[in-house]
Amino acid sequence: MKLLAGRGQTLAVAESLTGGLVAAALTAVPGASRSFRGSVTAYATELKRSMLGVDGELLAERGAVDADVARQMAGGVRRVLGADWGVATTGVAGPTPQDGRSVGTVFVAVEGPGGAAAVVALHLDGDRADIRQQSVRAALELLFNELIENARAQDTEQHGGI
Repeated sequence: MKLLAGRGQTLAVAESLTGGLVAAALTAVPGASRSFRGSVTAYATELKRSMLGVDGELLAERGAVDADVARQMAGGVRRVLGADWGVATTGVAGPTPQDGRSVGTVFVAVEGPGGAAAVVALHLDGDRADIRQQSVRAALELLFNELIENARAQDTEQHGGI
């Protein structure tokens, strides 16, 4: 959260399988209110479409557990909550498969200023709680990495290269 606050940027989160755990981890940090705009827990597939703007045809074709769905969730929450950065999680925590995807299949996504997005596909082991916690860690790591990469890109733009 310090990286975001230092830049005067904001963050919003769209969660499915993590059910608010990413938002809880972020808001546990003192001073989070300077950068954290809020979150949408779109657990039901229909909410991904109606609240976050995920393409309905994409959801019908591939289901909610998909890299492009995660990417669209991250972009959608950025728009809906007016944030510079959006983070999203979607996947199968168990105990049974969903949308033809096995337990432990997870996608985390980050979209930053200008719409640049990154998605990571995960194949996690463990019980439901383990998979959810690993998903939170992966989402936060992806956000951190994208923030660092974005800072490098801005530095390169401002200083004409390395």
